[in-house]
Amino acid sequence: MLGIGLARGGFDVERMRQVALQRFGMAAAEAVDNWRGAVAGWRELPEEAQLQRVNEYFNRRIRFADDAVVWGQADYWATPVETLGRGAGDCEDFVFAKYFTLRELGVAEGRLRMTYVRAQIGGPASGVTQAHMVLSYYVTPEAVPLVLDNLITVIRPATARPDLAPVFSFNMQGVFVGGAVQASQPVDRLSRWRELLLRMRAEGLRE
Repeated sequence: MLGIGLARGGFDVERMRQVALQRFGMAAAEAVDNWRGAVAGWRELPEEAQLQRVNEYFNRRIRFADDAVVWGQADYWATPVETLGRGAGDCEDFVFAKYFTLRELGVAEGRLRMTYVRAQIGGPASGVTQAHMVLSYYVTPEAVPLVLDNLITVIRPATARPDLAPVFSFNMQGVFVGGAVQASQPVDRLSRWRELLLRMRAEGLRE
């Protein structure tokens, strides 16, 4: 139900602004206003240009910080309002902000997946990896996805990111394991995702 609502109704931006103002103050409300203005200016752009604008927007405006610093919790999935309000977030928060912005712009659900990866750090010879999340964009389900990442502003195809090893991905259609084309599990199995959508509904996600 929530997923259908996003596709049909989008966001109640005035509600988003009100929540941001009440919870985080005037600077947060202004951040929502800025986001709204940016989205309005991107609506008529080709989809590839929309990807670039959205990726750059959040990479430049949001400061990376761990959940323990921003929220006092080990793992917290922030809504776009919360991320804009705090002006900071971890890799997952960047991804959710970009995902919902692109959906608001009309990018099809089937073209976007939130992808957990193992990211290699310390250079090509390093065997050290860490958990990371990126947003993947598929022109077709079988295509090599483009990767929107908070670590770099340039959007590259997954084949040009040997430092990232996909583990699983998800969107409203379900959970995809590895490079699968079809979802193998319902997305409702991800409890943090359900909780995120419920909070977003209270913040202005229309059903």
